Amino acid sequence: MQTPSGCRRTPGLGAVVSHSLCSPFHPTSPLGCAAPPHSWAAGAWVGCSLSVPRLHLCSGAAHQTFPTFLISHCRAVWEEDYAKAEADATKAIEADGRDMKALFRRSQALQKLGRLDQAVSDLQRCVSLEPKNKAFQEALRALGSAMHERMKTMSCTDSKVEQMFQILLDPEEKDEDKKQKATQNLIVLAREEAGAEKIFQSDGVRLLTQLLDTAKADLMLAALRTLVGLCTGHRSRTMAILAELEAPRLSAVLGVEHEQVSLAACNLLHTMFDSLKEGLQKDFRGKEDAMVLDSSKDLKLLIKHLLELLVLEGASAHGRDNALNLLIKVVPRKSPKEPNNSMSLWVIDQGLKKILEVGSTVCGTPGCLPVTENSRMSASVLLSKLYDDLKCDAERENFHHLCEEYVRSWFEGHELAGKLRAIQTVSCLLQGPSDAGNRVLELEGIMDSVLSLCASVREAHQLVAVEALIHAADKAKRASFITANGVSLLKEIYKHSERDSIRIRALVGLCKLGSAGGTDFSMKQFAEGSTMKLAKQCRKWLCNETIDAGTRRWAVEGLAYLTFDADVKEEFVEDKAAMQSMFHLAKLEDRSVLYAVASTLVNCTNSYDHEEPDPQMLELAKYAKQHIPEQHPKDKPDFVKRRVQKLLMAGVVSALACMVKSENPALTNSCRELISRVFLALVEEAEDRGSVVAQGGGKALIPLSLEGTEVGQTKAAQALAKITITSNPEMAFPGERIYEVVRPLVSLLHLQRTGLENFEGLMALTNLAGISERLRQKILKEKAVPMIEGYMFEEHELIRLAATECMCNMAMSKEVQELFLAEGSDRLKLMVLYSGEEDERLRRAASGTLAMLTALHPPICKRIPQVTVHWLEILQALLLSPSTELQHRGAVVVMNMMAAEREVAEQLIASEMLEILTVLAKDTDKPRVAQAAKESLAQAVAYGLIQPSPGQE
Repeated sequence: MQTPSGCRRTPGLGAVVSHSLCSPFHPTSPLGCAAPPHSWAAGAWVGCSLSVPRLHLCSGAAHQTFPTFLISHCRAVWEEDYAKAEADATKAIEADGRDMKALFRRSQALQKLGRLDQAVSDLQRCVSLEPKNKAFQEALRALGSAMHERMKTMSCTDSKVEQMFQILLDPEEKDEDKKQKATQNLIVLAREEAGAEKIFQSDGVRLLTQLLDTAKADLMLAALRTLVGLCTGHRSRTMAILAELEAPRLSAVLGVEHEQVSLAACNLLHTMFDSLKEGLQKDFRGKEDAMVLDSSKDLKLLIKHLLELLVLEGASAHGRDNALNLLIKVVPRKSPKEPNNSMSLWVIDQGLKKILEVGSTVCGTPGCLPVTENSRMSASVLLSKLYDDLKCDAERENFHHLCEEYVRSWFEGHELAGKLRAIQTVSCLLQGPSDAGNRVLELEGIMDSVLSLCASVREAHQLVAVEALIHAADKAKRASFITANGVSLLKEIYKHSERDSIRIRALVGLCKLGSAGGTDFSMKQFAEGSTMKLAKQCRKWLCNETIDAGTRRWAVEGLAYLTFDADVKEEFVEDKAAMQSMFHLAKLEDRSVLYAVASTLVNCTNSYDHEEPDPQMLELAKYAKQHIPEQHPKDKPDFVKRRVQKLLMAGVVSALACMVKSENPALTNSCRELISRVFLALVEEAEDRGSVVAQGGGKALIPLSLEGTEVGQTKAAQALAKITITSNPEMAFPGERIYEVVRPLVSLLHLQRTGLENFEGLMALTNLAGISERLRQKILKEKAVPMIEGYMFEEHELIRLAATECMCNMAMSKEVQELFLAEGSDRLKLMVLYSGEEDERLRRAASGTLAMLTALHPPICKRIPQVTVHWLEILQALLLSPSTELQHRGAVVVMNMMAAEREVAEQLIASEMLEILTVLAKDTDKPRVAQAAKESLAQAVAYGLIQPSPGQE
């Protein structure tokens, strides 16, 4: 495995840092390494998010070993997990009720959690235990002032809440500006825990219900947004609000015609679901279990009303879409590892047919439900997620049975209108759980009805039938059947239909059938040149702005299939107008085009998976006269690179970033994976990464790396790693965003990842670790250090080197330094031995780590002679190396060891090290090495181990 082209290593001590790159490493710092933060030696509590004074509580207790739970409490404080900090400190207090450190830490955690009365109680206990401690007295005085201010604010808040509700509910109040300020103040107040509790206790829920009942959009929005603040993260309050408002009222508000009000109601319901489900995920025991209210009934009640809303005739189209989106988010399990899928099973039993009612709606027919252009796609996504959430064959068989039963109910006995609904249901299932769709498609008479309706004279009938035919051609077996039986029909429709909406769908059907051979150059479904003609017509329709966007998206669907052909790819990237039209469609509200756009881009960038065939298997296939796939000449790397450049110039990154921002159900996990693949192809060349970041690519990659399929997350993480390797991370990911990059990069270190992914993850983490202590703490929190250590033993020299360089920068963290002194650990021995390896880059990284450790943690100096008998030879070899960098690192290690302890200095001076240092101290060509050598000799003089030369007295 070779380092990817353009990947530059910037590991601090481990390698030379190029000054041409604006990097976080400081060339003026000692050893040419990453300059340590000012706080690295300031003590164990430096960097703590809580303002903790350095306490000297009891002379006897100060030197005792902390219990495990108190150490974990300290970590929780560093990580700003105040609830965990409070829990850990409580365990320490239970073990020792006079533990003042634990009492003080708990009081600070309680203060951050807003529980000031309990915080005061803990501080008062501290003062009673040690009355003369000024730190306790000052903290108690400050907390008392804070409580006084809070009580003062709360007393003012009472009157403010009443005034705001009076203004909003007064029918004679005509000042709109005054009303708007009152609504904003109410919303802001509800976002803070104290304000939310005061609104709740001041009969606010009843007053907010009155605002909802006014049917005025602005007042309804204010009420809904305030209720979101009241429900956020508070389970018992959410249950009380739900009991007051009642599920039917919330469902009715969700179904109103006003789009913003419906969206706000959707947000409130989502918040309620999160708060109610939070309690179900916790394992309460004993007394706690008796006090916890059961919210499962409330969850089912809300879901029941959402399912009823789907088929309610008076509900708005936007409300129906919001209900579907909400069900997608809250019903299926977040992860297959969760054992309980009972909610999905309940929804399938109670509401599958209601979901199919939305998916089977044929727009324009009498009595149809009001739907948007996204409704059927949302229904397909929900059905797909429910099907994927099933765990066994019996559950899947029940799903198939319900779908078949529903289709039969429409297909049999409802004449033509019923057949249309049945075929539309099949299309919905084929776009979602395709297994269920294929099962239904095989029912007697369905496929025949599809083919016969394709020849109908009515546009609505043809639209439904042609779309079903397109979706049915997904399977190669059925595609070959349709090629034999339906191609002539599709060609006839394409040539003679007067309606563009029908012709473009027929064209997509032909495109799909024409691409059945995939990327195999030797398998052509149609005559030579036919595929190019189809692609040309697709591009023509795509650029025709007089056609509505809903119809033009079918042209993208066609290109998604035709771009398997490399000739089509080449022509498409040459047509800048067609590319920009496609990107424009991807940014519109109709998100059903997202998957087709992503598929087209994956094909153009060749970012799909393709394995090189085994030469022996190829020979065997030829001997057995089996078909062997052939690669198109225009799919070679040079052609792909040129296509990527043209896509970048056309603005593909901004389009992809816009696609990722979408909250629409059309942005499925599969779609996310395709987008991640495209991003990885776009950042393959180092010179393109800057433009990708500048257009928002770095920001878009972070959510892709945290959510979606495992493959998609890995591809996005690898793209982030490539950007982090060659760019200044602080510029590529400004502000807090840089901390969000750590977790995806750490995921590249898992054993199931490829060697290249491991290597790039280590290189990227090396750069991040050299920036700040906070980033190093984030890497520690993600448990990356054990994995980095594991890769230091890797056989592959580049991975081993990258891991050692990463550890070099991580060694600036005090917690990592302590690991090298752990009993029974060979970490320090490994670093010493690596400093004597033949690979110069590995020696540079390992010796740099030793220089860092001996400078920042002096106790390590006296441990070096104990880890291996070869330590002296290795240090001497470093000082005699022809490499100035290795000499400098060796000289600094020796200097630190001399300064650490007289006994170690005696061992060094008693060897040939004295002569070597004497020679190096006189070398004017290497001033940094000479300076370190002089300081070592000066220390030896101070110890009285040697006498200064006459000229230096």
